[in-house]
Amino acid sequence: MNETTKELLKVVSEIDGTDFGNVAFNIREDGQCAGRQSSKYVKIENKPDGPGLVINISSEAQGEMVYIPACVTHGDVDDLVYNDFYVGDGADVTIVAGCGVHTTDGHDARHNGIHRFFLGKGSHVLYKEKHIGTGSGKGLKKIDPVTDVYLDEDSVLEMDTIQLGGVDSTIRKTTGKLKARAKLIIHERIMTDGDETAQTDFEVSLDGEDSGVDIVSRSVAKGNSYQEYHSTIKGNCRCTGHSECDAILADNGRVNAAPELYAGDLDASLIHEAAIGKIAGEQLIKLQTLGLTEQEAEQKIIDGFLRG
Repeated sequence: MNETTKELLKVVSEIDGTDFGNVAFNIREDGQCAGRQSSKYVKIENKPDGPGLVINISSEAQGEMVYIPACVTHGDVDDLVYNDFYVGDGADVTIVAGCGVHTTDGHDARHNGIHRFFLGKGSHVLYKEKHIGTGSGKGLKKIDPVTDVYLDEDSVLEMDTIQLGGVDSTIRKTTGKLKARAKLIIHERIMTDGDETAQTDFEVSLDGEDSGVDIVSRSVAKGNSYQEYHSTIKGNCRCTGHSECDAILADNGRVNAAPELYAGDLDASLIHEAAIGKIAGEQLIKLQTLGLTEQEAEQKIIDGFLRG
């Protein structure tokens, strides 16, 4: 494991890559496995039909942690990986993913992680994912995650995804299919600057009675960056769905938000919200009276907004 990987791991997964104890993990470095360990209730194996992993989580897993970060440490790498998670009935687990892409040699670097989650009845998963791009030079840093979610009855998946900055281009696609009483909760936070672009697409199908989805996206577009937000919620039964997109514009940043709802049942209760605007002047003035410069005040507001 090289030093760049170790530095990226500290940011995206809050680990140093050296001491995991008995926790299950797989570290991917430039398209190869740089370290792996299964635990008593979590088995990590190579995918038999392509690059990637099969992660089997036993029903006996309670409060387990699983780490599966990926790092690209130089240009001219186009990493593609397929990871499948099979979560047993009643299991409770936290999965920490995350990806760091670094290049300084003038060549593009890209990671494309395709994750599929199959949650058993009554299981609960907290999925945490941070993305960051680092390094100077003309090479582009790209991260294009795809997440497909299949939730059995009474299962819950919470997704907390963050793009910290430095990613020149990202296309993020998430789909979900929910059975009865299943819940999908997504909190997304994105920061873009310079000429960076970010596109987010959610499509969730509520197929079981009393299933529900709550999608909240908060983003900041600075410099000349551009963001697109698309969400489609399909209520095919008695269910609840909520989609919210809040964006702050700074400099010449641009955002296009397009939430969509489909109600295919009389008892489908669906809501969407979207708000886009610049930082309010009175907020800046209030913080400046406390001794902050305009730039410091703006950054404090942005930090608080993305944490919310």
